[in-house]
Amino acid sequence: MAKFNRYLITAALPYANGPVHIGHLAGCYLPADIYVRYLRAKKADVKFIGGTDEHGVPITIKAMQENISPQDIVDKYYNIINESFAEMGISFDIFSRTSRPVHHETAADFFLKMYNDGRFEEKESEQYFDEVKQVFLADRYIIGTCPNCGNEKAYGDQCERCGSSLSPEELINPRSALSDAVPVKRKTKHWYMPLQQYEPWLREWLLEGHKEWKNNVYGQCKSWLDNGLQSRAMTRDSNWGVKVPLPNAEGKVLYVWFDAPIGYISATKELTPDWADYWCREDTKLVHFIGKDNIVFHCIIFPAMLKAHGGFVLPENVPANEFLNIEGEKVSTSRNWAVWVHEYVKDFPDQQDVLRYVLCSTAPETKDNDFTWKDFQDRNNNELVAILGNFVNRTMVLMHKLCKGKVPPFHTDVKDDKDDAVLAVLQNAKQEIEDALENFRFRDALQAMMNVAREGNRYLQEKQPWILAKTPELQEQHQALIDNCLHLCLQLTANLAIFCNPFLPFTARKICHMLKVVDRMLEWENAGSLKLVSVGYSLRPPELLFKKIEDEQVAAQVEKLRAGLKPSSTANAEPAAPAAASAPAAPQKPEIQFDDFAKLDLRVGTILQAEKVEKADKLLKLLVDIGTEKRTVVSGIAMHFRPEEIVGKQVTLVANLAPRKMRGIESQGMILMAEDNGKLVFVNPAEAVSPGSGVS
Repeated sequence: MAKFNRYLITAALPYANGPVHIGHLAGCYLPADIYVRYLRAKKADVKFIGGTDEHGVPITIKAMQENISPQDIVDKYYNIINESFAEMGISFDIFSRTSRPVHHETAADFFLKMYNDGRFEEKESEQYFDEVKQVFLADRYIIGTCPNCGNEKAYGDQCERCGSSLSPEELINPRSALSDAVPVKRKTKHWYMPLQQYEPWLREWLLEGHKEWKNNVYGQCKSWLDNGLQSRAMTRDSNWGVKVPLPNAEGKVLYVWFDAPIGYISATKELTPDWADYWCREDTKLVHFIGKDNIVFHCIIFPAMLKAHGGFVLPENVPANEFLNIEGEKVSTSRNWAVWVHEYVKDFPDQQDVLRYVLCSTAPETKDNDFTWKDFQDRNNNELVAILGNFVNRTMVLMHKLCKGKVPPFHTDVKDDKDDAVLAVLQNAKQEIEDALENFRFRDALQAMMNVAREGNRYLQEKQPWILAKTPELQEQHQALIDNCLHLCLQLTANLAIFCNPFLPFTARKICHMLKVVDRMLEWENAGSLKLVSVGYSLRPPELLFKKIEDEQVAAQVEKLRAGLKPSSTANAEPAAPAAASAPAAPQKPEIQFDDFAKLDLRVGTILQAEKVEKADKLLKLLVDIGTEKRTVVSGIAMHFRPEEIVGKQVTLVANLAPRKMRGIESQGMILMAEDNGKLVFVNPAEAVSPGSGVS
């Protein structure tokens, strides 16, 4: 951390067209908040920037659906989103909006500087136009029949039934979503950024300079660069957004993915007059927290914009997470398959830290992960209640019972090896948590914190002060041993407040309240100390940090989730098959001997690149890192996965399979897959492991 004098942390700007759900929290907002709270505890100069993205097609579509203005939409959802984050303890220094004047001015100036420096190309192209509404149509405003599955309500950019990425030209019988009229092609002029000109610089800055980035981020960026960048339009035909600041640009606005990341800059301007210190000085560490669907925009397009403009720092890291599924299914806001944050805080008042803990424990750091209400219950009851809450409560109860409610002294003349080991536990935990947080491994950091509580329970159980005080005579005889045990348990409790503060801030403050210490104790320099609570100091009565979650509460949430599920928006979507209709398992193959199996060399690999094989609908060409080398593998999975979806994923590879040429490409191995009702699933380790790890 020494080379940076300040930190600028951003979290992706959510569209203000609906509330936020727990997938949003797990994807970027919770890890960002954990990291920022840790930096603040270290007394770093840090600004945490957030806000809502209030331009773009999703906003106008939502307004059209609700028959109100786009401004009404963004006003409504900004308030809901802002309140949801505040209630969950996401501690932004500012939560701004891209509809504010400071943003419009900043984005327009940014564009104008690039325009005056000759950074854009002016191009004319033909786009769909609605002659009834007299507007050019964005891709989402065009509906037609999907050429792949026959869905008659596919959008111009994607079919929501089969998941295919589309362009308006691919739709059969396209029509306008605004008027149902058949659109026509008309010429329109836009300003394009020639991204291909920045490829050499991006390769040096990103691929050579940031090999430490997460595999999923690095791999996806490398795949894009290897496939070649193209000029991209930075303006759109619309009346909603930041207006293009040029003459003769009536009805044109900045492309939402041009203006949205500039929102980080405008929000910082709004926050502090010293905004340039955070954006323009080389000793600032800029970190973007995002979900995997935003990787390309934050790692390629926005850095290219900053480079083209000049004068801005570039991101030091972009620790993007994968997606969080719910009860085994992908989140779908259109079908209401989501756990909404504003509803959670109403259903589970004062239990924000439970959700923070569960989402961090199961964070999709290296692969998509699943949230279930049963796991939510188990982690609360078996970990928060039974481990962390149990240790703190037992310590406080025994202190009041056996030490008259005051911090007992520590008697060095009767200390033993178990007492000495407590300090080692704290010092090791501090180092483990620091190392994990500095490298964006939040699950590991949380586990290290919980291990301190586990050690506290083990130490308390070994010492058993309640046995030493079974009778008044025994207590008098062993009071020094009792004092030592509870003194150290209270110091452990205070350290737990420091360690858990980035993850569970509400819990940390409850502990501080019971110990009658000020929040200043939570500063990181105090972690590992055995002098956090003063001898002879009276402490408050114990209060439970967590309470059990009952089966009825979980059942109610599952029922609420399923009852709120809306049918697919596609008119002719097939009904889901009942669970009982699962395909039968494949028959077992002939028996083999162990020696036959032992011949296989199975290794875990990480997909670094993925691209379609030309003129082969079913084949993807993969570059797989197996630790000792990088292998090219041709796999018949193109009908099941898009290349950009699988970059960064870990797979199991048959590494000693004889090479085989497929479509002129030598395939150096085979990826293991499982098939479930026609759906292919990667066979991979439950936790991320080093590439090249053997499978036995």
